[in-house]
Amino acid sequence: MAGLQQTNSEMILLSWVRQSTRNYPQVNVINFTSSWSDGLAFNALLHSHRPELFDWNTVAALQSPVQRLDHAFNIARQHLGIEKLLDPEDVATACPDKKSILMYVTSLFQVLPQKVTMEAIREVEMLPRHTRVTREEHIEVHQQHFSQEVSFTFLLSFCCLLFLYLPHESDAMWP
Repeated sequence: MAGLQQTNSEMILLSWVRQSTRNYPQVNVINFTSSWSDGLAFNALLHSHRPELFDWNTVAALQSPVQRLDHAFNIARQHLGIEKLLDPEDVATACPDKKSILMYVTSLFQVLPQKVTMEAIREVEMLPRHTRVTREEHIEVHQQHFSQEVSFTFLLSFCCLLFLYLPHESDAMWP
């Protein structure tokens, strides 16, 4: 179940994000999936390091997650040189792709100040475990469980077939 363990680099990245967005009450990043779907986390992360680029209240007031995401991706492209690697429509879902979010946040991490405190890392370590399990990890566990059930069912069926079709010692006693 190594897939369920959060890597050290993910923990540091999540600590950096939480530390950077701490002063934005509408933002509570606890993972690299659903915490990003409304667009506020991306904008707060950008605004916390480059507040001169846009007015936070204007962006926070936008009604559509797609508009907020589009705003963040355009600001990052125009002012930080980060290509628009994600489509707002793909992120504005209940559970966006973890690897895609990680890739994009890592791109931001590379160009924005990277100071992470031990306090921020400890805070991430204290997050409830269930909030750190992604949809992909959840599916992986269920697929493994299903695979084991199918294997067991197949093995049981195979044994039953062998029993039915192979000759038995007791068969020799009957004419």
